[in-house]
Amino acid sequence: MASPCTTYHPSPGSPENDSMILFSTSTSCSPAKESTITHSNSSSFNSSSPPRRRESSPDKTYELRIRNLSYTISPNGSIFSSLLMKKSTKPKTTILKSVSFVAGCSEILAIVGPSGTGKSTLLRVISGRVSDKEFDPKSVYLNDHAITTPVQLRNICGYVAQEDNLLPLLTVKETLMFSAKFRLRGMSSKEREERVESLMQELGLDHVANNFVGDEENRGISGGERKRVSIGVDMIHDPPILLLDEPTSGLDSSSALQVIELLSSMAKTKQRTIVLSIHQPSYRILQYISNLLILSHGSVVHYGSLQSLEENISRMGYEIPIQLNPLEFAMEIISVLENQEPHFKYQSCSYLRWEGAIIQDTANKEVIDQGKIGGVLNKHCSSLFEIAVLCSRFWKIIYRTKQLFLARTMQALVGGFGLGSVYIKMRNDEGAVAERLGLFAFSLSFLLSSTVEALPIYLQERRVIMKEASRGAYKISSYMIANTIIFLPFLFAVAILFAVPVYWIVGLNPSITAFVFFTFVVWVIVLMASSLVLFLSAISPISFQGIH
Repeated sequence: MASPCTTYHPSPGSPENDSMILFSTSTSCSPAKESTITHSNSSSFNSSSPPRRRESSPDKTYELRIRNLSYTISPNGSIFSSLLMKKSTKPKTTILKSVSFVAGCSEILAIVGPSGTGKSTLLRVISGRVSDKEFDPKSVYLNDHAITTPVQLRNICGYVAQEDNLLPLLTVKETLMFSAKFRLRGMSSKEREERVESLMQELGLDHVANNFVGDEENRGISGGERKRVSIGVDMIHDPPILLLDEPTSGLDSSSALQVIELLSSMAKTKQRTIVLSIHQPSYRILQYISNLLILSHGSVVHYGSLQSLEENISRMGYEIPIQLNPLEFAMEIISVLENQEPHFKYQSCSYLRWEGAIIQDTANKEVIDQGKIGGVLNKHCSSLFEIAVLCSRFWKIIYRTKQLFLARTMQALVGGFGLGSVYIKMRNDEGAVAERLGLFAFSLSFLLSSTVEALPIYLQERRVIMKEASRGAYKISSYMIANTIIFLPFLFAVAILFAVPVYWIVGLNPSITAFVFFTFVVWVIVLMASSLVLFLSAISPISFQGIH
């Protein structure tokens, strides 16, 4: 098979030398020529050492290089084995097996394969959404630098999950503005607003800027527009590398094509490196994809262009039917492709040049220190700023949840008058002690159970909170404090609505001081119950899926 690349046969399973050098072989990055890229100054990737060579472009560009990446998970043991500190006897499961590829700037790399083959896991690993102990520091490189910790990837990569984790009661502009406030803290308010306006025009969302995002219950924007909002949330800080997990999932063919066209335009105009996973792309979508990484059972079956895949299939003696594109046909004969010789699986020029560079020079190796990636997330910003922004956002959501106000108000009034009518005009002798204990017990159980209706709001926000907190937008403690501050006056009104009928209908101590103390106790109980519901929903095991 004719190839413009230098002939080299990679062996993904071979052990690596710790002292290998990874260096650029050209000074520019172009979609037409698969070449590596060089260093430049950038606010999102700072280094104390000066750049080696002069840059022709003022914008920082990155080439993502993955070499022999494997990922294994250990099965979760039972609760008993955890308490007894016993190790699980179940065998470990290998999800990814020596995956290697190069994703260049101004290009789209598509990860394709059957369900359960490790596409989402691969994106999670290279986006830094794994723990430190699960991360292999010798497998992920940016340009000439080895990545040593997942936090470095989280700071420099934008990651769009398959699910659109957005708050439905915020408008499109508000969603992007709150994301900008968290992730562009060094900018002024005017600059952030200009950035949001520019991004909405780039994403084609300016016509729905004031529409609610919506969800299954609340009508809002369309599915394609919601997907573009999700992309915008992770692009607000202009990351040089954008990773997307099935961005066309759940969209019709027209909306899916629009999303891919948008990503292709962003890749070329801003020289972004884009990696996405996709299921059964159409022929029109394939025209925007530079390289394909086909996985099967966690291993690479093919890495290269669509044309090289077609040539591989023809070389093996198969003829692609007219009604199928090469990728669709490759999915049908994927078991045959698995048995290819290793050098037929890697047909990308940039990858082969990178392999050749590694072999030629093993003298130096640069490693990125944790502090050298400045990132766009200012982690030294005051927590007061986080709390203030979260208070503003939470107030908008609570104010627009009219049913919550109505439910809590009616519940407090009905509960107060109901308990008051049962214990009306209680006596003040020793025989009434048991009745008073009964009143307080019923009041306590009612107040503790009256906070359950707020649980759906917390559950609705939980995935959004965990996603934002895992990316360093704010701390969980800031969210808890902001939530408490916003609920303080509302819960105080609920406490008064409950305390007034109960206290005066029952005929408790008529002293104003005693009434104020009773109201304060009711307020504290309701506040603690709401905080407990929020805390339990925030720390549940389900919520921690995807933090890394």
